[in-house]
Order: sequence, then C-alpha cells, then structure tokens
Amino acid sequence: MRSFAARSLETELMDGADVAPDDFAACMADLAKANTITLARPHTIAWLARATRDLGPGQGFSLLDVGYGYGDMLRVIHRWATRLGLKPHLHGIDLNPRSEPAARAATPPSISIDYRTGDAFAPAAVPPIDFIVSSLVTHHMADAEIVKFLRWMDATAAKGWFINDLHRHWLPFYGFTAISSLFGWHRFVRHDGPVSVARAFRRADWDRLLSDAHISAEGLTVRWRFPFRICVGRIK
Repeated sequence: MRSFAARSLETELMDGADVAPDDFAACMADLAKANTITLARPHTIAWLARATRDLGPGQGFSLLDVGYGYGDMLRVIHRWATRLGLKPHLHGIDLNPRSEPAARAATPPSISIDYRTGDAFAPAAVPPIDFIVSSLVTHHMADAEIVKFLRWMDATAAKGWFINDLHRHWLPFYGFTAISSLFGWHRFVRHDGPVSVARAFRRADWDRLLSDAHISAEGLTVRWRFPFRICVGRIK
C-alpha cells in the first residue's frame, strides 16, 4: 500500500504540453461532473457568503478565480450572487491556453465572465480585486510556488482570499479511483484524480506553508471539510 506521509511528485496527464484541445475540453467537462459529485463548490460559496455578508442587494464585488479550468466555479458564483441581488464582477486567469476556449464554450452568453489566459503573477495581469479564490489548483504547485502564491494573494486581494483543495488520505485516493471508473470518466480524470489526492495536503502542510509565507493570523481559517477537503482562507 502506498504511503501518504508526504506530498507526491507524480505528474498529471492534463498538465502535459501535447494535450489536444478537444481532449482537454472533454477532460474538463468530466472533471466538472466530478466536482459536483464530490461537493467541490459549496465550501467556496460558504466562505464567500461570510466574506460578503455586509453587502446588500444592488451592491457589487470583484472576484478573481486563479486556475479556472472549465469555468464552472465562476459560473456557480455568478448564479449564487445574482440570486441574492448582488452584482458580481468576475474574472478568471489560467496559465493553460486550452482553458479559455473550453470555459467560454461552456458559459452562456447571458453570464458575463472575463476569462483570460496568462500568469497571475505577471505585472498588470490582474485588475484591482476584492477577492481571490482557487479550487484544486495548489496541489499542482511545488511548496515554494505555494508560498509565493499565498504572499501574492494576501498582497493583491483587498478583502480576502480562499483556497479549496484536497486532503491527502488513502480513502479519497482509492475512493476516487473506484468512482471515476464506475462513471467511465475521461482517462485523464481517472488517472489525475488519485494523483491529485497524492499531491495534496494535510493540516501540518498548510501550517508550515502559511508560516513560511508569513500570513497574518487575523481572519485566517484552516478547516477540514467533508468530503476530504482542506480549505484555507483569510477575510481581511
């Protein structure tokens, strides 16, 4: 049986440079289904609800999703915010050039989301923003990149930031293997899902990374969420 004591260095197929756009789009569509089944989005919405609790109908907020992939998190945030009468100004930035056409194709014309391709760390890449979120992105990064990401989010987001990622544990590793095979999801999803879990985190990892990034404890939360998520956020 494999060890989950430390983060895996295995690579994911979807991160390959030679992935065809159609293959990538099909993978993202199945990954969005997996995110629905594994309750990937409600924790981000719950945090955002707390972060915007002082806003009333007609008021707006700006938000950036780093590594938006298929755009499904931004679409859910848009639906949630508009149901409350809020005016969301939503942006996404993703390094993978295949993400933008896939996300745009999956987004109805009635939903206004600014999808961009690029590096969030690049100067002037990100407009002034209230909130920054990411979902299932940090496990793709090495520890040093995560420390840089934490510092960047804390300096860039005016009102707060939130990371939604996986808990490294044997149960979701083998459980996702079984579920993805049962539903016949794209081969990338079947391969990359368990690898993502192996690359993911335990509470001690986040405590160390946050300490290395010198993130203020004020407004900071690190919480385990069902099923096997660790969510890290700070409301300023």
